[in-house]
Amino acid sequence: MRQLSSLFIAVLAILLVGGCGDSGSDDTGNDDAGPSVVVTTTILGDVLTNIVGDAASVQVLLPPGTDPHEYQPSSQQVAAIASADLVVANGLGLEESLIDVLDSAAEDGANVVEIAPLVDPLPFSREPAAGLDPHVWLDPLRMADAVRLIAVELAAVDQSGDWPQRAEMFADELIATHDTITDMLAGIPTDARVLVTNHDVLGYFAERYGFEIAGTIVPGGTTLADPSSAELADLVTLMAHRDIPAIFVETTEPQALAEAIAAELDHDVAVVPLHTESVGEPGSGAETLIGMLQTNAALIAEALA
Repeated sequence: MRQLSSLFIAVLAILLVGGCGDSGSDDTGNDDAGPSVVVTTTILGDVLTNIVGDAASVQVLLPPGTDPHEYQPSSQQVAAIASADLVVANGLGLEESLIDVLDSAAEDGANVVEIAPLVDPLPFSREPAAGLDPHVWLDPLRMADAVRLIAVELAAVDQSGDWPQRAEMFADELIATHDTITDMLAGIPTDARVLVTNHDVLGYFAERYGFEIAGTIVPGGTTLADPSSAELADLVTLMAHRDIPAIFVETTEPQALAEAIAAELDHDVAVVPLHTESVGEPGSGAETLIGMLQTNAALIAEALA
């Protein structure tokens, strides 16, 4: 840990000598941008932007379409974490390569909050012994709670903002999104609410809307694991026995294994990309958290109804 602390000091010194900008300014050079907030994922970036508007500067570490399990921060981003007024991370191991960086920043005095542990996290649906599932953003009601918690953290670093009122407005939108998704999924019969996914990412969605996670291609909740040939053969057998019509994969990951499994089955199987680890690119319909949740629900409804 002490090595990482030294890295923070060294990187900050380089940036300050190099004249990379005052930590109180946003990217536009506005010194009155309010508190500076660094967030790890694009999902949290959208959440913070909805809460703060132009009353704070928000820097998102991961670009859209990036798998948070694999992401590696730059030295400039490490420095931004160390100097921000507030750092908002997902936690529960999602940002695997950032764990030591965030821990070291907190040890050195940075204000780091991890959201997932605070919103009643679930164990992984397929491997409960693997620990708690970090993919909390796929449940809009949990995210409504997260938004309120983030407002409390913002108020702790800047008492001048109307953060609770801003947060409550966005929380209301997330609650309305839950109602919309419930209606979108209403046409799927109970016995058809069965999901096969690339990795164990839809546990919160399944728990909230009454689905079963029947199987995953990659074991566990990280995209960094590798399935064995026996595990893949078992999944083919399961899907054939239960006549499962779709495999849901991430837009951030290759689809080759899912397509190979689909080709092994005698019945038609759709390989359906969902926006699960990142908001989508412009034009995808999933550029925001709410858009992502509704787009995913529509794709699931179409594949299973």
